[in-house]
Amino acid sequence: MDIKQIAPSFAAAPQIRPDDVIRIAEAGYKTIICNRPDAEADDQPRAAEIAAAARAAGLEFRYLPIKGGKPIAEETLASFDEALRTCKAPILGYCRTGNRSSTLWALARSKMLSPDAILTATARAGYDLSGLRPMMEERFGTEVTRIKPQKYDVLIVGGGAGGISAAASIRKRRGNLRIAIVEPREMHYYQPGWTLVGAGVFDPAVTRRPTAEVIPEGVTWIRGAVAEFQPDQDEVVLEDGSRYAYGVLVVAPGLKLDWDAIDGLTETLGQNGVTSNYRYDLAPYTWELVQDLKKGAAIFTQPPMPIKCAGAPQKAMYLSADHWFRTGALKDISIDFSLSGAVLFGVPDYVPALMEYVQKYRAQLNFGQTLVRVDGPGRVATFRTGDGSLVEKPFDLLHVVPPQTGLDVIKASPLADAAGWVAVDQATLQHTKYANIFGLGDGCSTPNAKTAAAVRKQAPVVAVNALAILDGRVPVAVYDGYGSCPLTVERGKIVLAEFLYGGKVAPSLPTWLIDGKKATRAAWLLKERMLPPMYWQGMFKGREYLAQPALRFEKIAAE
Repeated sequence: MDIKQIAPSFAAAPQIRPDDVIRIAEAGYKTIICNRPDAEADDQPRAAEIAAAARAAGLEFRYLPIKGGKPIAEETLASFDEALRTCKAPILGYCRTGNRSSTLWALARSKMLSPDAILTATARAGYDLSGLRPMMEERFGTEVTRIKPQKYDVLIVGGGAGGISAAASIRKRRGNLRIAIVEPREMHYYQPGWTLVGAGVFDPAVTRRPTAEVIPEGVTWIRGAVAEFQPDQDEVVLEDGSRYAYGVLVVAPGLKLDWDAIDGLTETLGQNGVTSNYRYDLAPYTWELVQDLKKGAAIFTQPPMPIKCAGAPQKAMYLSADHWFRTGALKDISIDFSLSGAVLFGVPDYVPALMEYVQKYRAQLNFGQTLVRVDGPGRVATFRTGDGSLVEKPFDLLHVVPPQTGLDVIKASPLADAAGWVAVDQATLQHTKYANIFGLGDGCSTPNAKTAAAVRKQAPVVAVNALAILDGRVPVAVYDGYGSCPLTVERGKIVLAEFLYGGKVAPSLPTWLIDGKKATRAAWLLKERMLPPMYWQGMFKGREYLAQPALRFEKIAAE
């Protein structure tokens, strides 16, 4: 099963089989559309078989067959477009190769999305539809030219921690603005809690809430995904073709977890001892594996930077090892921490405290090793070393952290830098080219740690500076690169790393209360008891505890 994601709400695939449907449902798809006529090949499952499997899995099914090599009728496109608008998303369309399904999507969207946006999206998925450009150019604009886009004073793309926090901080300062958040997901996740889910401390349910509950009061939620940024027109275009204009745009899109970059990984995630705390549905499996492992080899991986929460890969290792230590199983378990980088942690001041636990748990650190392939059934992980050679390692438990990149829609937009991140000034968070655009969170180019703590500091900076632009003034608020990483070295103790740009240590609390360079119980209580309400009731309500932004003139006066 080779699913190719074209847009957040739509993917295409070659012929699927009834036994694939369960995995399709587990991957989050809500609707399957069959675009292949029955009996094209002797070994082809009938659409009715797929439909029965879909119904059994709780999925919607549509049968819209297209004969290969035949022109696509306008009525067929209308039916497909109706399915895109009315069926539960995300949707998976399939045919013999996926080409007909991707073509239908492209032509159905061509009345509203530009040919460049469509061809970029389909090419990323591996479908070359450049031959359709003349047809798409003819169709483009037939529906949008007569529709005036709805305009907001502040439009925010992304309903994660960055987008919600920025909306709350802006609304706190000026409640009469028209603010909207574009976000397709129905659930919002407190991702910092997944480390503790993987250690059996948190129930996964406490780490998520419906998006509707976390949107700040007075802010409009636009349920959709951006397909195209048009900064020269001060507009964004959504997947369904709807357009929205803005006075100021705040881009907080998050980043892409590139599971497919590791050969064989997606096929074995959640089984064969392969897990990751970087997914809501897999963190409980981590805890299950940790409890079941009595002897054998446990491997924990860390990809090249940048990644969200750079300490999370080793947090999983420490908490797992602590359980084995407490239950007496550690003596029969070998622990391997294979990381692409050359250091255990990027801020040297915290490394001595971490090394005490590496030695306590007898963990083997393997620097310069990058996971490139996983054989789940064979229980073998393959790593590429610094000299390019490959090393195979057997495992009983494999905790994987995937490579991470900017989102495809950002990479294809005028907002991206050369690396695919939203290009912003690292102090003001203002876009380097478009003055009325700001970025924050995991998806922007600032060289800070990608953590929720960073977002807590960035959101007020964006709020102050966005309002300045609306008022015709220059940005004055400054972000200093603050990030925090509560390194859970054992159940009940944490090394609380806090730092600014350049790795400068920056504790928020006096050392007599929490000495961040040591493992303390107080830091654990902060992580377990105080940070979740600070997230839900603080950041998302515009309460800026220890996060008031510094202003440029204040900084100059202090110097």
